Amino acid sequence: MQKAVVINPTVEGEVKWFDPVRGFGFIISGTGGPDILLHANVLRNYGQSSVAEGTMITARVQETERGVQAVEVVNIHSRVGEDGESLDDFEFEDHSDIEMEPARVKWFDKVKGFGFVNVHGVAGDVFVHMDVLRRSGFAELQPGEAVSVRLGESDRGAMALEVLSWDAALED
Repeated sequence: MQKAVVINPTVEGEVKWFDPVRGFGFIISGTGGPDILLHANVLRNYGQSSVAEGTMITARVQETERGVQAVEVVNIHSRVGEDGESLDDFEFEDHSDIEMEPARVKWFDKVKGFGFVNVHGVAGDVFVHMDVLRRSGFAELQPGEAVSVRLGESDRGAMALEVLSWDAALED
């Protein structure tokens, strides 16, 4: 049995990469040191199945015989754009005044850059665009995954303005 020793209860860093198919990825600590293993189960406990590369993340870590590992995700912050520019620099409206709604992912295609969720009490599917996911710190969504969304309307119907972990609707 491995003996775990907490080396730093909380670390802030950037997601180096995360592969939901392989079930893990790595965080680069903002204070330096070795890469921190981020296992899919730890991310799922936070309520997400993926996290985008470049996303800022706060996690509790421990040192094991195999290296430093995240044991709990505390917070996932806004994502950094593909060119390194923070997506916070763009003028996105603040939708925090809109109530979070629990939703279930119907399907999402990362290649196409969009998908749909179902929200209880909302007729039809709710559109989710990849840019909304990236801004929210997600890399993709899995069918059947539970999330929370803030809803808006477009010419084509209901759309997600923000996507957060399932627990966010309970905390809102």
